[in-house]
Amino acid sequence: MKSTGNDAAFLGNESIGRIMWKLAPPVMLAQLVQGLYNIVDSAFVGRYAGEGLTGLSVIFPLQLIICALAVGTGVGVNTYMARLYAQNDVKKAQRVGGIGILLAIGTWAIFALVSALIMRPYAMTGARAPEAIDAAVIYGNIVCIGSLGTFLESMFSKIHQSRGNMRLPVIAQIVGAVVNIILDPILIFGFAFIPEMGVAGAAIATVAGQFTTAAITARGAISAPGPLREAWKHIKTIYLLGYPSILMQALYTVYIVFLNAILATFSDAAVTVLGLYYKLQTFFFIPINGLQICIVPVLSYNFAQKAYRRCRKIMYYSLAICLIVMSISLIFFVFMPHTIISMFSSDALVHEIGDVAFRIIGCGFLSACFSLMLPVFFQAIGRGVPSVLLSLCRQIFCLPTLFYLFSLIGLNYTWIAFPAAETIAGGLGLLLYLRTVRRWQQETVDKGLPDKV
Repeated sequence: MKSTGNDAAFLGNESIGRIMWKLAPPVMLAQLVQGLYNIVDSAFVGRYAGEGLTGLSVIFPLQLIICALAVGTGVGVNTYMARLYAQNDVKKAQRVGGIGILLAIGTWAIFALVSALIMRPYAMTGARAPEAIDAAVIYGNIVCIGSLGTFLESMFSKIHQSRGNMRLPVIAQIVGAVVNIILDPILIFGFAFIPEMGVAGAAIATVAGQFTTAAITARGAISAPGPLREAWKHIKTIYLLGYPSILMQALYTVYIVFLNAILATFSDAAVTVLGLYYKLQTFFFIPINGLQICIVPVLSYNFAQKAYRRCRKIMYYSLAICLIVMSISLIFFVFMPHTIISMFSSDALVHEIGDVAFRIIGCGFLSACFSLMLPVFFQAIGRGVPSVLLSLCRQIFCLPTLFYLFSLIGLNYTWIAFPAAETIAGGLGLLLYLRTVRRWQQETVDKGLPDKV
């Protein structure tokens, strides 16, 4: 099934409210199910063996690298294709999609090889107990070497989304998540003739769900990459548009590894708490992730048409939704930390550390609206430098540095680094955004551009 490009035209013609209503809920639903099966994974493994939960926490940064490479490259393809559709260059857009699929396969091959070589030394940086290290190695090898499904699914989904088609990726992600959730208890604890696999079973269930999603999203997404002599030019553009997302996710991984290393000096329970926080954050921040996915093609399309007023309106809607969602998340983390931690662990030390950590971290959620959404805004309009600057400020300059400094005082103080980093990065992002809006307003006046709504 080939797109004519007309299915992307509504991004520039429909009212912003209708576009958001059409695109956001399906993506949020898919993200909700995805987040649910991440939580189910941790809940089953936590019930199976406490050291397994620590192992999953240690491997989580590597899973973030997979997302960084897969989603970041997909975002570059998505943004590039959306612009080409806005310019009615459908043939070139399809070629870019074909090139993106080749990049996904090549990136997976390199990542799988490197991760297999470094898995045990890496696991030893985030855990002390031999059982936790072994669990991390088993789980990590399976999910990293078997990550081809994630790379393909991400690329196929972004190709569909560049045309405004959110339905198929949503259906695929829901089916894949259901497959994972069903297989989790069967493979972890064993059932009938299927032996008990423990942590390995959780990893196999995850990979099976990812390949299921990839198989479904392949429909209508596969196209020829065109002449190879033209491919390098397109690859350069893809990574120019996608590198902020790759870097943003990769930095996310770097600082979690760094934070795990600091927390490991206190206890494995502290590492477990950080891992639980990020698992739960993934679930509670699902609407934000959905918004980030949705606004990239919409902003990119309208920016290409110089519809600056529409771009501003997209951000108004997005930030308003974000503030509502983060307010709800704040209530859970600040007022009910013990309840949500009990879903995964009954360990007294995990609860003691987690109750303090979750309350402090939750205080930064409102500031996070700006630190999370504004880098995506700059990426969508092709301004990679501000996007990367904000990511560096939040994830490298602020959080790890503050986390280390506060750790010198004591474990409970380390968590203050989270709200402090979100506030600093969010404030800087807001200043850069307002400066961009003023520049657009001046350009509209100087060049006599229509102020498209």
